[in-house]
Amino acid sequence: MISFSALFLSVLLLQLSSGGVGPLDALSGLQLGFTTGQIGLLGSAHFLGFFIGCWWAPRLMGSVGHSRAFAAFTATGAIGLLAHMMVLDPYAWALMRVASGLCVAGCYTVIEAWLQAKVTNESRGRAMGSYRVVDMSGSLVAQLLIGVLSPAAYVSYNLLALLCCAALLPLTLTRVEQPETPDAPRLRPMLAVSRSPLAAAGVVVAALSSASFRMVGPVYGQEVGLVPGQIAWFLAAFVLGGALAQYPVGWLADKYDRRWVLIWLSVAAVASSALTMGVQGFGTAGVMASALVFGVTTFPIYSVAAAHAHDFATPAERVELSAALMFFFALGAIAAPYAASLLISLYGPAAMFTMIAAGHVVLVVFGLTRMRARPVPKARTRYVYSPRTSFLIGRLTGRARDKR
Repeated sequence: MISFSALFLSVLLLQLSSGGVGPLDALSGLQLGFTTGQIGLLGSAHFLGFFIGCWWAPRLMGSVGHSRAFAAFTATGAIGLLAHMMVLDPYAWALMRVASGLCVAGCYTVIEAWLQAKVTNESRGRAMGSYRVVDMSGSLVAQLLIGVLSPAAYVSYNLLALLCCAALLPLTLTRVEQPETPDAPRLRPMLAVSRSPLAAAGVVVAALSSASFRMVGPVYGQEVGLVPGQIAWFLAAFVLGGALAQYPVGWLADKYDRRWVLIWLSVAAVASSALTMGVQGFGTAGVMASALVFGVTTFPIYSVAAAHAHDFATPAERVELSAALMFFFALGAIAAPYAASLLISLYGPAAMFTMIAAGHVVLVVFGLTRMRARPVPKARTRYVYSPRTSFLIGRLTGRARDKR
């Protein structure tokens, strides 16, 4: 496990940098006079870069190796961060956010390929557990950064760029030998649909929830009267709720029909969306509590949907199926922030949660319809928390799914 410490430190620094830029961009855009639609476009641009990076990173890694690919993606992210205060234009910032998304996907691809090459059957469980804790902790702390970073300030973006560059040091200076480059997974999106149409729909709705909240949530927070420090805790409560939900939801998903778990999570997500809209007048504590509940009900949906899809896949399909699910998540995440921001600008802050609730209602109806199509599979995989990081995450989670 000590040999993985450099990789985990790079993950932590990368999360602090990339996780902080989304809310900082939203608050900076508001201060600079960007429209709500333009702020949403920044979030969509991030996920466009993320999708490009997921597809391109394994191929670049095969050409130049792990360390050089990681350095190239980190440099791309740092350039995007440093350029923000040089050109104060929302469409230029959108290009910079494509660079940040490219950096995130590329760096995670390298880290996960390196981790997969070094884990053994004996260390896989501890390595994956540590990886998830580090990733989730970094994401949680990153949301809190906007409480201390001044919007639209050189020093704020410089600090995030420094963290991005610092992520280079542990991985490039480690003495651990660079592993062989794995083959890039084929991207077959229809594999997810053929194995489970409900799972494909589920990951799209998961993206609708999380991408909208994390990228446009600061706009919502300011609209309901939160100051930047409070917005930081508002976003962190969502991540914390998602982390707390993983174990109980995983237990339910392993014990009961996963379609019912998915349906009831969506029903709860509709209720939590209504709760979030209804507590606007009940003070800061009510808004924070609603964000925590919203995270509990929406964050695990991706992992439950992925587990359901893998129930119908063979071990040889694990990697490609994980990539296909990530493809649908990326599509939903690209569209969601821009759509949410337009709805907020037209109908007010509650419109974002109305859109999210509508998506979950559709998922409930579709889930009930799909339950009539086929029975529960006799042999089921384990529930595994699936980070939305790269197309290679299936290599790390594939063996864990087959262990009962």
